[in-house]
Formats: sequence, structure tokens, C-alpha cells
Amino acid sequence: MLAELRPSAIVNCAAYTKVDAAEAHETEAYAVNATAVGQLARYAAEAHIPLLTFSTDYVFAGDATTPYLESAATGPVNAYGRTKLAGEHAARDAHPGALVVRTSWLVSGTHPNFVATMLRLAAEREVVRVVADQQGRPTVAADLAAASLDALENGVSGILHLANEGATTWFQLAREVMRLAGLDPERIQPCTTADYPTPAPRPAYSVLGTERGAEAGVVALPPWQLSLPAVVAGLLGSG
Repeated sequence: MLAELRPSAIVNCAAYTKVDAAEAHETEAYAVNATAVGQLARYAAEAHIPLLTFSTDYVFAGDATTPYLESAATGPVNAYGRTKLAGEHAARDAHPGALVVRTSWLVSGTHPNFVATMLRLAAEREVVRVVADQQGRPTVAADLAAASLDALENGVSGILHLANEGATTWFQLAREVMRLAGLDPERIQPCTTADYPTPAPRPAYSVLGTERGAEAGVVALPPWQLSLPAVVAGLLGSG
């Protein structure tokens, strides 16, 4: 198909993102997140065209206390993170000029994501409990797309971290979603990770930082609080 299309660049947005399901289906997740990425990268290298693929904050262990830079040591704690890290290696091994953008806590007004889940649960329950001891940086898909394309057009290669400004917790994010939806934020109640066990462990701290943003000529993504209203409006059908 690629040989027929003869693209001028490849932007790979495909991924196996079911973090908990990946624990029992790591082979399938690896096929999508690593093997396929390597195949795309090999084609792009042979065709002498750019490749952009996306990775995740979950390649990190989550035991840091300051934001993870591009040069920080990786150490995924779940199958999803392992397969995404393998995809990073596959892309860069096959295509030295590949651009791997790591991002985090991705949300949008058009696809299933945490914000959509919070709105659904708020319609079903009076009180929703959300973990308050995991920290990260929410990222709005539209902001990420624009910044990623800028980096691609600027010829950036290697690892680049892109996420909306501002660290928060899932609990704080959920409360802001309720406020924007015209609902009572107090309906969101905090719980700990231990209170809400999942098949896949999550990094407790996966805040992304960057030491390459200025070098890459990429304008910093706006604070997530400024971009979140459009996400909520889109999911409520008013955007």
C-alpha cells in the first residue's frame, strides 16, 4: 500500500492503547506498537522520507520527583509501556531520522478518552471516585497535532516530549471537567491508586519535561486548562 501511495511523509497515529488489556495481550500490543512501527520506519528510510510516530509517558517508571526530560532513563512498569518503548527503538533503529514524540494523558472532543469517561460516569452516578495520587500532564489532541507537524516540518528527529503546560492529577482534571460541563465538581471524590486496583500498574509520576523544545523550534503547548473547554464542548455536542 505504501509503495502504491508513495507518501511524502508518514505520520503514524495508530496504537494499541488499552493499557489494562495489554497485560493479557502483550503480543498483540507489541505487533501494533512495535513491529508495525518498525515496518513503517524501514519503508520511510528506504524511500528517504520523514517518519513521525507517537510514544507515551508510560515508558517511564514513575518514581521521579521532577519532570522527565527526553534524556531520562526509561523503565516501563506495564506491558503497554514496554511495547511503546520497543516501538521507539524499532523506529530509530530502522530510520535514523525518525521523530518520536512522547506525549501524555491524551484527550480530545471526538474520541474515547478520560474526559468522555468522566462525562459518561457523571450521567450514571451521583459520586465518581478518581485517583488523586498519579501526576501527569494532560494533552489535547489538536494542540499536539499542530506542534508535532511543526516539529516534523522543521526536520526534528529523535525523541521529543510534547504535552500541554501544567501538571495535575486525574482527580483535579476530573473536577475541572465537571465544572466546564456545568456540573458540581464535588461529585468527584478522591481515592488512591491502592483503592482502585487495575491489571496494569501505572506510574505514580509521569510529568513530561523537555530539554529539546526550544532547539526543535516548537512553540510550547498552552496550559491544559485553556484547551480543555473545547474538548468538553465537543464531547457534549456544543463544540
